[in-house]
Amino acid sequence: MVYKHTTVLLRETIDYLAIKPDGHYVDCTLGGGGHSAAIADKLDFADGGKLTCFDMDIAAINAARANPKLSKLSGVTLIHGNFSELAGHELQDLSGIVMDLGVSSHQLDTPERGFSFHDDAPLDMRMGDSAILTAYDVVNDYSEGELTRILYEYGEEKYAKSIARGIVRARGHAPLKTTGELAEVIKQNVPLSYRNAKNPCRKAFQAIRIEVNDELGSLTVGLQSGFAALSAGGRFAVITFHSLEDRLVKRTFAEFTAGCDCPKSLPLCVCGKTPRAIQVTRKPVEPSAAEIEGNRRARSAKLRVIEKLKKG
Repeated sequence: MVYKHTTVLLRETIDYLAIKPDGHYVDCTLGGGGHSAAIADKLDFADGGKLTCFDMDIAAINAARANPKLSKLSGVTLIHGNFSELAGHELQDLSGIVMDLGVSSHQLDTPERGFSFHDDAPLDMRMGDSAILTAYDVVNDYSEGELTRILYEYGEEKYAKSIARGIVRARGHAPLKTTGELAEVIKQNVPLSYRNAKNPCRKAFQAIRIEVNDELGSLTVGLQSGFAALSAGGRFAVITFHSLEDRLVKRTFAEFTAGCDCPKSLPLCVCGKTPRAIQVTRKPVEPSAAEIEGNRRARSAKLRVIEKLKKG
C-alpha cells in the first residue's frame, strides 16, 4: 500500500524553521515525509547539511526509503524508533526540530491498524510494531476505574464512567475484539442526544490510542531531550491536534521561555533565572480556511515555535 499522508501547515512550519543550508535538522515524526522532503530541499548536503528522521511506524520508514528525495541523499538518516529516544542517538547542536504529532492519515486509512471507528478491524492502535500493549489489552484487561481515568483524562470524555461500565459489562459476556464492537458499546452507553449531536467514539478512541502508545509520556521526554539537543539559535516547531498535546507543549515551551520569577516587590532579581528560549510564535499558528477545506483533518492543528537562546 502506498503511504499517503497530507502534511499539515507545511509552508508555515518550513518558514518558521528558518532553515540554514548547512544545518542539522530532525523530523521527529517522519510520516509521509512531507516536512522532511521540504527541509531536504533547502539543505546543502555538500556543505554539511544533515537531516535525521524518526518514526515508530516501519511503513513510514519504508516509504521514505523508496522516496528519491530522501533515500538518495547521503546526509539523510532514517531511524525506526520513537522520538523519545532522541537523546540515545547522541544528537546535538541541532539547527531545528519539527514534531507533527498525532496519528497519520495513512494509519487512519489502513483499517487493519484499528485506529478508525468507521471500520470494523482488530483492536490494535499501535503506532509502532514493536509495542507490546494493544487496544485489545486496554479494553479487555483494564479495570473499570482505569478505563474511566483514561477516557476522562486522555479523551476529556464527560461520559467516561458510563462508557467504562458498559465496556466491562460487555466484555463479561465475551472479549471485545474489534473496533466495530467497541464503537457499538460506546454508542449504547451515552445519551441519545449526545450520540445524535456528534460521534461519541472519537474521544474514547483517542483516549485508548494515547494510552496504547504512551503519547503524552513520549512527548514529555521528547520535548526535553529535543530542546537540550538544540544549538543556540536553533528552532523547535511542534504541531498538535488536540488540547492535551497543545497544553503540554504550551506549558513546556513556557518553562523554556520563562525568566525571573522573583516577587515584584523585590527591587532586584535574586533567583538568577533567565529565559532559555524566546517565543517565535506568540500565538499558535492555525491552518488557513483554504487548507482546512482541502484537508478536514487539519482543522484542529496548532503550530508553536520557540528559538533557543545562548547561555547567559
